[in-house]
Amino acid sequence: MTVIEKNGYRDCVYLSAAKIFQGIRSKNPNAGRLVRYGDGPQPPLLAVKHQAFLRLSYELAFNALKYQDLLEEILLDSCVYPCHSIPDELTSLLVVMLYDLQARKFQAREIFDEEEPVAEVQKIEHYLYSFRTKLAAALARCRIKHDALSIEYILPEATRKQVQRASALPLCVWINTFKTSLQDVFGELKKRGFTRVESVSAFDHYTYCMDQHCNDVVFFPSSLKEELLNLDLFTDDKLLLQ
Repeated sequence: MTVIEKNGYRDCVYLSAAKIFQGIRSKNPNAGRLVRYGDGPQPPLLAVKHQAFLRLSYELAFNALKYQDLLEEILLDSCVYPCHSIPDELTSLLVVMLYDLQARKFQAREIFDEEEPVAEVQKIEHYLYSFRTKLAAALARCRIKHDALSIEYILPEATRKQVQRASALPLCVWINTFKTSLQDVFGELKKRGFTRVESVSAFDHYTYCMDQHCNDVVFFPSSLKEELLNLDLFTDDKLLLQ
């Protein structure tokens, strides 16, 4: 089962991310904060069947948090918000799905046949996609106003540096010895074309190394994250990203 989606996420990931975002969003009463987030009951969460889906939910929620001011500005500038047909309780879902829509360059999401659709997610998706031209134009105006090549350059410099440092860190992975053995993992990695090296300084794409203190912890180059998370070793919870 594919975990990392190039063309959007599954409905359960959007719903879970919106729930997380609702709890961590910025609540500072800025003069320009005109977007309302309801305090009423949120749509019921679906059972997250895989730990990787939960991780994606957190990543999506924190990306929405990082760009919350920008996303709200896009919604207001495009006149897509407010919308009487969308209650305040779905605003978090609206913001989370807007972040993903712009990350996909306003392209349509891939639909998974085996997935049970969620009415709230479908409603927000159709609404945003119907106004994709206005949203893209509002995003372009924001970039021009900030003289930014991409939305990353709209972030404060300190935040950009933190993101750059985090993206350069090696991936730390725990071998789940309750489900597999070290030897089986090493054998599977070898079949996948991975080479074991002595340290992170020797990384060269399809390589990994062992932690010096914990014999069930391995490190991978950060550039391999998407490929790794789609391996059976990860989808079967034999390897767990820390």
